[in-house]
Amino acid sequence: MKISYGEFPILAECVLAIGAFDGVHIGHQNVLEKLKYQGNKLGIETVVCTFDPPPRHYFQNALILTQLGDKLDRIHSFGINHCIVEQFNMIYLQKSADAFIKDIKQLNPKLIIVGEDFRFGRNRLGDIPLLRSHFFVETIYPVCCKEGKVISSTRIRKLLSKGDRKLAAAFLGLDKLV
Repeated sequence: MKISYGEFPILAECVLAIGAFDGVHIGHQNVLEKLKYQGNKLGIETVVCTFDPPPRHYFQNALILTQLGDKLDRIHSFGINHCIVEQFNMIYLQKSADAFIKDIKQLNPKLIIVGEDFRFGRNRLGDIPLLRSHFFVETIYPVCCKEGKVISSTRIRKLLSKGDRKLAAAFLGLDKLV
């Protein structure tokens, strides 16, 4: 997997997924599987754009579920071709939604996959309708556990704070936590 830090490569075309991917939990894994499937179906490269540190950590000092190296290893394990790591800091927060779209255009995405609550750009002014005005976008709905509750990085952090390492590991798609 090719890794770019803060730079969007110029590609002929790709399928792109954008998100924090903190934990690369089973919901994220669903996105990565869909990304790989679409890339194979279209015969084009797959790209993940993620952030370091994750935005929740930056804004709320939330526990980071996977350090960058582990996150990249887990993303690579799905056979993804490229990963773009955007450094999430005060400078990044000043990037406008239009600048983010301009960066994405360099990738020539035929499809972008994001979560249903995806926002981007300074003050989170960019949203899915804006993204759809430039690209074909598919939103992924949350993955739920058998009890019907959403599996999310936030929920996994709560499980860990309560000491439920077994369920947290299951939601992360791991046999156990190290």
